[in-house]
Amino acid sequence: MPNQLEAAVEQVSRVLLGKNHAVRLAVACMVARGHLLIEDLPGLGKTTLAQALGRVTGLDYKRVQFTSDMLPADLTGFSMFDKESGKFQFQEGPIFCQFLLADEINRCSPKTQSALLEAMEERQVSVDGESRKLPEPFFVIATQNPHSLAGTFPLPESQLDRFLMRISLGYPDAAAEREILEGRNPRENISEIEQVLLAEHLLTLQEAVSQVKASDVVMDYLQRLIKATRESGLFVHGISPRGGLALMQASKAWAMLEGRDYLSPDDVQAVVAPVFSHRLNSRTSGGQTSVVEIEQWVETIDILAS
Repeated sequence: MPNQLEAAVEQVSRVLLGKNHAVRLAVACMVARGHLLIEDLPGLGKTTLAQALGRVTGLDYKRVQFTSDMLPADLTGFSMFDKESGKFQFQEGPIFCQFLLADEINRCSPKTQSALLEAMEERQVSVDGESRKLPEPFFVIATQNPHSLAGTFPLPESQLDRFLMRISLGYPDAAAEREILEGRNPRENISEIEQVLLAEHLLTLQEAVSQVKASDVVMDYLQRLIKATRESGLFVHGISPRGGLALMQASKAWAMLEGRDYLSPDDVQAVVAPVFSHRLNSRTSGGQTSVVEIEQWVETIDILAS
């Protein structure tokens, strides 16, 4: 199974040049049964990454472009009266899929954003007093533009906490950008991506994540990081128990991606920044911390603990 994960990373990296670490994080997030938030400027490959992952897994994929006038029913579905039967028939919305791309999620109103909360946490949708299960596996990739851009609504903390990871792709390196400028746009190769993960394989991998072992030493290190967010005085609030579970699950998925059935501190360090960054607000600025800030802070914790 780890070979299939490596094959998935290799296929996606063909269209996202020079972003192997971001691709590995995205695959680990999916295997950990989490949801992924990608925050970056327009044109840096956010949608390309989602489309490539959809093709490599072969999941039932749907894309929803979020706009300011979008309503919750546009996402979850609605009941329509059928004259022939004389009854209301439920029309499923695009959320009833295995792989949902919520494109530019922070361009819609908070009311519509909240329509995703139940789906992401409980894998179900409640409409007209009835709960309807979503397909398995169910994976959400949401993209958002930086809050400094016009026409955006900040995601509330309750929504952010539903995402296992937040990553940023950034600008391509010189070699990747040269290929693009020479006319070899890797996005054109999306149609050539091979499906290397079936839905049943992905479900098996997600079950296997819980079997990855964690020693007492690694557990102590993980708890030390969580405790430090609450006592360092750098953040408005510390990491919640749900955030701690997210770190554990993401670390196990990364270990499995590395071909191991046990955790090491390196696994925790590889994922702690994308898991913590959107859950912590800086006491100095009052805004969310960046991935780079968390990475630097973790290095400080390691020094203090050595």
